[in-house]
Amino acid sequence: MSLKRYLLVALVAFAAALAAVLVARTWFAPQPRVESEVHALLHQRLTLDAAQEQRIHELEAAFAKRREALEAEMRADNERLAAAIAAEQGYGPKVAAAVDQTHHVMGALQKETLQHIFAMRAVLRADQAAQFDAAVVKALTQPAR
Repeated sequence: MSLKRYLLVALVAFAAALAAVLVARTWFAPQPRVESEVHALLHQRLTLDAAQEQRIHELEAAFAKRREALEAEMRADNERLAAAIAAEQGYGPKVAAAVDQTHHVMGALQKETLQHIFAMRAVLRADQAAQFDAAVVKALTQPAR
């Protein structure tokens, strides 16, 4: 085969791998953030006192920084995955390792999100916590949009 054909095959393989990544990201895209719906409840429907508002604000600010760091890590992992796909042009050990790392960070974000939700719940009175729990359950069980 000529060099031109090799380059064409490599380009087509890379495009197919990239398309596969994009399709996988679409199918396995995270659901809307549970905390977004929960925050709407906190700030729009529950009557929080000033101390609760302050504590919730502190929790949200701390979590926003942590979430931003984990999302940056996921973006970097996606870049490493793309490089592994380009290098291996198939599902090889580098691609598998990159996928595993991406899943690890996604899991860390999910765990930290849940810890954040429980930290906010701890600020609420019993009557508020019941509404909060119902909103969390609804957000986690409603069909994908």
